[in-house]
Amino acid sequence: MRYQLELFLTALGFFTRIPVPAWVPWSSERMSHAARYFALVGWVVGAAGALGYLALASLLPPAVAVILSMALTIRLTGAFHEDGFADSCDGLGGGWDKAQILAIMKDSRIGSYGTIGVVLMLLAKAAALVEIAGAATQGVGVALALFVAHPLSRLAATLLMHHLPYVRADDSSKSVAVVRRLTPVELALATGFGLLPLLLLPASGALCALLAVAVVTAWTARIFLRRLGGYTGDLLGATQQASELGIYLALLAASRLGS
Repeated sequence: MRYQLELFLTALGFFTRIPVPAWVPWSSERMSHAARYFALVGWVVGAAGALGYLALASLLPPAVAVILSMALTIRLTGAFHEDGFADSCDGLGGGWDKAQILAIMKDSRIGSYGTIGVVLMLLAKAAALVEIAGAATQGVGVALALFVAHPLSRLAATLLMHHLPYVRADDSSKSVAVVRRLTPVELALATGFGLLPLLLLPASGALCALLAVAVVTAWTARIFLRRLGGYTGDLLGATQQASELGIYLALLAASRLGS
């Protein structure tokens, strides 16, 4: 149990800015095994966003509370996944071949595709959550949407990491530490942590959220295989962001259809 706790804290320290105890050992091997807890890290981020929203919504209008709760989750993760989404937009939007796409994504500067992409992504997520706040008639509010979307979207990225090959030949990327196919037990744990929050949703909402994640995961996997032959860390971040938005849109659609 201590080893599993250390793996979870390793994942928490890698995927967020949350400080972990100094006694937690770190190694590339441990980091690769900690990928099983990527979705569980989503529980922490989602819970923080949900609690932040509930506290803020008691004092401020829903739109302001949504934006500030999003800012809180971005601060907790250090914009880790948003940065990957922006880099992916730049690479896939501006690159013609595999080498050029990888070179663009590795550039620390952000271009037009990345700027437009991440701005539209954040606006779409905020708009969807604000609409959920106004249409929460089927037991799905903003707090619950946040708590469900963060683990489930991270499961989507974990599944891509498990099924697709890693395409960067160099070892300078931070993502190299987690490059490894999961064992059946690890995959079962990751899947369980990603899917368990769905039990809090009405059946229609859970089904719509699952369908949205399945569509986004299949779509991104197809693009990544066609353009690059696999994934990079940035593309996993893009998958998480796209899946998170897809979940919000699916929950909003389910709420409106059921009202």
